[in-house]
Amino acid sequence: MLNSDDLKSEIALCLVLSFCLAWCANAAMAVERSIYDLSLQELSEIVVTETKVAQSKETVTQKVQLLYSSDFELQTLYNRNISDLLKYTSGQFVNVLSRNDANWGSFGGLGPKYNGYLLDGLAIDSFSDAMSLDTWAFDRIELHEGPASVMYSNYLSQDFAGNEAPLAGITNFISKDYIDATSTRIRLGGGSYNTLNGSFYHQDRKGEFNYFFGASYEQSDYTDYGTEDSWLNMIDDPGYKKTKLYFKTTYFIEPDKESISLFAGHTQHTGDAGRPNRGFDHIYDTINAAYKNQLNDDWNIQFKAGYRNYNRSWEDDNYPDGLELKNKNGVKQNIFPVDLAVNYGHMGKSLLTTGIDYQSATYKTTSEENGLKTTLNDMDAYNIGPYIQEKCVFEKWVFRVGGRYNDTHHSYALLNGIRPVQTSNSWGKFLWSAGVRYQALPLAALYSNIGTSFLVPSAKQLGGTLNATDAGVAGKNGQLPNFDLKPENGIGYDLGIDMRPLDTLKLDVRGFFNQVDDAIVENIVSHDPSQTKSVNAGKASSYGFEISAIQDVTENLKWFANLTYIASRVENSSNHDQDGTEIPFVPDTVVNAGINMEFPLTITVSPYVHMVGTYYDSTSKGSRMKFGPYEIVNMRVQKNLFKTSDYTMNLSIDLNNITNKRYEMPWQFRDPGFNAFVGIEVNMF
Repeated sequence: MLNSDDLKSEIALCLVLSFCLAWCANAAMAVERSIYDLSLQELSEIVVTETKVAQSKETVTQKVQLLYSSDFELQTLYNRNISDLLKYTSGQFVNVLSRNDANWGSFGGLGPKYNGYLLDGLAIDSFSDAMSLDTWAFDRIELHEGPASVMYSNYLSQDFAGNEAPLAGITNFISKDYIDATSTRIRLGGGSYNTLNGSFYHQDRKGEFNYFFGASYEQSDYTDYGTEDSWLNMIDDPGYKKTKLYFKTTYFIEPDKESISLFAGHTQHTGDAGRPNRGFDHIYDTINAAYKNQLNDDWNIQFKAGYRNYNRSWEDDNYPDGLELKNKNGVKQNIFPVDLAVNYGHMGKSLLTTGIDYQSATYKTTSEENGLKTTLNDMDAYNIGPYIQEKCVFEKWVFRVGGRYNDTHHSYALLNGIRPVQTSNSWGKFLWSAGVRYQALPLAALYSNIGTSFLVPSAKQLGGTLNATDAGVAGKNGQLPNFDLKPENGIGYDLGIDMRPLDTLKLDVRGFFNQVDDAIVENIVSHDPSQTKSVNAGKASSYGFEISAIQDVTENLKWFANLTYIASRVENSSNHDQDGTEIPFVPDTVVNAGINMEFPLTITVSPYVHMVGTYYDSTSKGSRMKFGPYEIVNMRVQKNLFKTSDYTMNLSIDLNNITNKRYEMPWQFRDPGFNAFVGIEVNMF
């Protein structure tokens, strides 16, 4: 149900939308359709995420950072996680705990769940999918910062930190539709911890039928990534094996106008956590199907549907009392996202976008002890959201305004092993977003955005992975339940300037402010045993700024640097222990810098530095721990060994954490320190 304030906001925004539509819906002109025949320079100015069709960056009100596959090749893949590709961008903190674990960082001064991850424009999980998808499957990444477009819904992930909202930004991992040339990549390599890796990729085109497929396999003895005397307490190398398979096919029914595509990926991740009865076996499946049709010069329609399967299982032992098997745990989650979008291009570059998206999700957690298998949480959910956005472009001005209505429903069969008194819950919420951009000078543009979010508690946050009676019990590691969680409401603002003082130099300055009422945060309530609990922390707010610079000095010398400063605060007058503390996982500063240098004899050297200030793992003054500051230096060295018209052979050396900083991270994880990887790659054309 909408309250009076929501109704007033809805009426006001509808009036603004009506005004924009009446003002802009006049002469028609074609929406940009084909980007395949553009030059590299022109391509670098085209983005698709903001309106779901190809648009010029100069018509987007948000700050957009673009990363291409050529950028991926210049940095080390520190933890084999696609979030690693974003580590050196401004406005966020990438904090992947290990090669076997997820990213517990932050975005826009908020926690890890406030940046929506997309695969080709369809929602994925920033925790699970970031560990499973292969970087060779992507052609580029579009990172839209600031209050996100209303055209993207929350992701109904019930695991990890719960549902995910695009309040502070959207990250879109984009794969190829059009294959311009036949090529094959093969890489073999090895490194520290007896790591062995093999990767294969092939792409081709037969008429209007485009396709690529790939596979990778890695195994490693790995190493102890827990702090001394931690609950992880590894007595042996925590070995793992990871296999990834993926493919995509795109058929152009009519070139530049109508196409269908299918992407599928499968990952199997097995291993152990360094003790005899601490094995794990995780399976991830991802499917995307899409139909796109440029009906005429003005109208475009696209329909996307997907499937995400997360099937994770792991063992627990009786540590510290013994190492015998105690129980086997499992999580099964299935999510089906669907999106139908229609674009109408008019008045030059102006664009109206409307559509509706839908998600359904199932979530089930189990525990097996002494041959008896019990279900702890069992629920399903769905969300349906119609949306509309108008973007008007008038010479130097861009105006954007839009709204969506989110209808979310949860049904609970079991929470924390019992059937709850309230077996279902529903929420309806109107959300809105607006932005403006002004090209003040040929080489400088001002922009500003505002938007809202609404996030409901997830099944894991409500039901936990432990019984309430397990609080403080030795060997009971996991999450405690909290049935009293309330939904949270968020709003974000930003203001920035893009400058290009030189043809080769790009400067960006952006300030932001984000606020979440009844923020749901993950508090660490015990370190031994390792136990967390989701709580409403009151009003959480963060503000800060980011400054970034990128310059291509010459063809052989490029550099970048950025600084993000954040001040965060949680206000909870009813709980002194959580009043006046910082938002968990949000460092006060993050600094990145790097240089790409090409030397004679076809040698490329790319040293990158990543500096992190201080942050905390909880809003509780009594139990939180402080982390940082620290800095790490990574470097990739590449050498071309052979090159002909038909193939090339390259040698690469990855040097991670060169200064051997074994800094601590939340949940008693720590960085393992210096490690190296050497690879030989052959490219055939």
